[in-house]
Amino acid sequence: MVARVVRPEGRGFIFLDAHPGGCARTVDEMIDEVERLPTGGAAGAGASGPAVLVIGCSAGYGLAAAVTGLFGYGARTIGLCFERPATARRSASAGWYRVARLAERASSAGLPFAAINGDCFDPAVRAQVLDRAAAVLGKVDVVIYSVAAPRRTDPRSGVVYHSAVKPIGAAYSARNVAFADGAVLREARLEPASDAEIEATVKVMGGEDWSDWSTDLAERGLLAPDFRTVALTYVGSELTAPIYRRGTIGRAKDHLEATAGQLTSGVLAAVGGSALTSVNCAAVTLSSLAIPGISLYLSLLRAVAGAAAQSPVQQSVRLWDYLHGRPGASVDSRGRLRLDDWELAGKLQAELRKRWDASAADLIGGLADADWFRRQIWRLYGFEVSGIDYGQPVELDCPWPPSPAGVQ
Repeated sequence: MVARVVRPEGRGFIFLDAHPGGCARTVDEMIDEVERLPTGGAAGAGASGPAVLVIGCSAGYGLAAAVTGLFGYGARTIGLCFERPATARRSASAGWYRVARLAERASSAGLPFAAINGDCFDPAVRAQVLDRAAAVLGKVDVVIYSVAAPRRTDPRSGVVYHSAVKPIGAAYSARNVAFADGAVLREARLEPASDAEIEATVKVMGGEDWSDWSTDLAERGLLAPDFRTVALTYVGSELTAPIYRRGTIGRAKDHLEATAGQLTSGVLAAVGGSALTSVNCAAVTLSSLAIPGISLYLSLLRAVAGAAAQSPVQQSVRLWDYLHGRPGASVDSRGRLRLDDWELAGKLQAELRKRWDASAADLIGGLADADWFRRQIWRLYGFEVSGIDYGQPVELDCPWPPSPAGVQ
């Protein structure tokens, strides 16, 4: 494949290509951040930390959890993701390049990391991952489940379910940040979801697949004593509640959280294991772009919180500290680990409410940090990353990382 210059071209926030060097550099930045932070693990060459599966390891909080587990806590890790290789016309997906870089850095540091590419909803892929885990990890200590997908095939019925981002009970309107010769706000309106759309969203984004993973681990005898599994979730502000927590996504999150209790009292009980959900903070992801109002909320959150905002890596350190029995985060009355305490702090939310209904001119003029939001979207594809010369041709055909020695 001939090297070429890669540019941020596409429609809206969806780009046709990702930049391999920029994507790799974002992983390097995350590793640097982990290594600057105090962590309680035994990271380093030859470290023998917990045996971990990260389901959804190529982006967002799942990637942050994998990076932090490896480089902060010496986790022996198998990561699963679903990414696209390069073709003659297009680059690989951004996640493909990020995982390749993570594997390269882990190998250089002597940290066991194996990456598997496949659909986490496919029972055959799950069997492949668990076969690998049985062979190289033995008993599994931790599973982190971080999956955001638009569709899922039910393995029992074969029915394909599509998630819907819609309100429940009443229509919803919100302003989105867009860019057309500068930042603008555009109104979006969604009609309420049907019962079938609610059910489908729960099928895709609820706890059924997480439960299947835990059940298969138990049936294979792969659960270590005091096994922990964590599904990453979000609660969010009252400002976005009509479309998020009280909408179809929120109904799926309710199911996910209920699943945690069922797993703890059910299949995990025999090993003294537990399941919980971890409530992370709002973050710029490709999934979040599909939710009306979230782009404005994120832009406001950045403007108000500034340096006080906790990065995905900082939140992942708090998660891993909790898994290691160290203080740093608390569990609420519904059994959810709350890493979103800074985002939902009363003073910060009060300021967000003051700005939420401001005029478009005032919001774009500085009440919201729309340019920061744009840069974060571009970084998802490896653009606007410091230290990268975007005028130079780059090779797009990056091989999937081989398994390290002893991880076949």
